[in-house]
Amino acid sequence: MSEQSEHWGPQSVPVAGGAAGESMSDQRLVRGVRARRRIARHGVDVASLEGLGGLSIGRLAADLGLSKSGVQTLFRTKENLQLAVAESARAEFAEAVVRPAQAAEPGAARLRALAERWIAYAEAPLFAGGCFWAASLPEFDSRPGMVRDALLLHRRNWLALLAGELRHGVDTGEISELDPDLTAFQIDAVLMAANTALRLGDPDVVSKVRRAVDGFLAPSPH
Repeated sequence: MSEQSEHWGPQSVPVAGGAAGESMSDQRLVRGVRARRRIARHGVDVASLEGLGGLSIGRLAADLGLSKSGVQTLFRTKENLQLAVAESARAEFAEAVVRPAQAAEPGAARLRALAERWIAYAEAPLFAGGCFWAASLPEFDSRPGMVRDALLLHRRNWLALLAGELRHGVDTGEISELDPDLTAFQIDAVLMAANTALRLGDPDVVSKVRRAVDGFLAPSPH
């Protein structure tokens, strides 16, 4: 995996207030981990539709037919729940978009692979409401705290990944001279706009995204 994609591996989730249940048996611990994953994954779908602010321990417990007290024991606070949901979304995005694209050659080919995987991620939604970050970032962009930090870290890592591949293409002469950071910002903006267009039923949005990305990746003249 390239330097730009190292951060897409497993990550620990910050939890306010320290670890709980240190005296639980191994079997109970395994059950707890599985339950946390199931709840967090459902939370991703809810947040992709309604935003992270729409999450609550009671809501997810009711949706999944679990006891509120049991979910409360697993997460303890709404913030912990939101952090777990953000990490679940990041991990699934990495598996669906980032890791498969690593099979392509670095540079333009990998950029196109990332764009294609992102289109597939949004076109046949991995999450119920489309892009999790398109739904969640506007809600937390002006709200300092651990949840904003987690969302911002994902965005920075994604932009760094795009910029790294662009930089490789420029350095090898495969792509015309450009500003990698600016172009990464522009490609991300196109993809975010595409998510909205897909939700609104634009039949031409996929071809528009491909044409836009191709425009950014014009080959260097020889």
